[in-house]
Amino acid sequence: MSFKVYIPARYASTRLPGKPLARVGGKTLLQHVYERACASGAAEVVIATDDHHIREAAEAFGGLVAMTSHTHLSGTDRIAEAVQQRGEHPASVIVNLQGDEPLMPAAVIQQVAALIGAAQGVEIGTICEPLDDEREWRDPNIVKVVRDEQARALYFSRAPIPHVRDAESNSPHPAQWRFRHVGIYAYTVEYLMRFVRLPPSTLEQLERLEQLRALASGARIAVATACAPCGVGIDTPADLARFTALVAGRAPH
Repeated sequence: MSFKVYIPARYASTRLPGKPLARVGGKTLLQHVYERACASGAAEVVIATDDHHIREAAEAFGGLVAMTSHTHLSGTDRIAEAVQQRGEHPASVIVNLQGDEPLMPAAVIQQVAALIGAAQGVEIGTICEPLDDEREWRDPNIVKVVRDEQARALYFSRAPIPHVRDAESNSPHPAQWRFRHVGIYAYTVEYLMRFVRLPPSTLEQLERLEQLRALASGARIAVATACAPCGVGIDTPADLARFTALVAGRAPH
């Protein structure tokens, strides 16, 4: 199926300023992400940014750039402006790939895009991975998801869900139901524009999770188990150091 990848990128990261332009293995972090997107078979890959330094760096490696307002509060809003600028067709499938996911497999990008065409009546496609580590399951920085029997999202939370009330019961082992949500999304342009016009929901504001706005409005979200390991996004200097070590062929600490 045909799809396009949009990569939102901003310079003013709170925990790692200038993150998209951090150089690892002779390339910027943004170029690593861009090359992953290009390898997915996307019809086009577009970098959406408000920063001229990011634009110059992207154009230097041949990236296609859409300049957007600096007032956007989320990457989703930034992509919405970019697709409007570029006159994307309402039925076009857009994959929102975060600019700090340099390990995202091309196969997973393809997988999330295909969810929109394969699942009738689904507004959003996204991905999850099994979460085996107890410490990560309890970490509020790692978003968890619970799905129904059709692999559609019931809820996303920073809390450790699902909760097993009676550990002595004969219920399935909780690890079988623990999944980490991976923040990559696919949707049509038509749904994207509807979404950004919705007011933030109460649950979204409580959890600080934008996808809860979609659930609260009645949207159906397909959540497939990733077909390949997705790695971890780069949020902190420690994350960047681990990625640098991986690219250099060293064992990460």
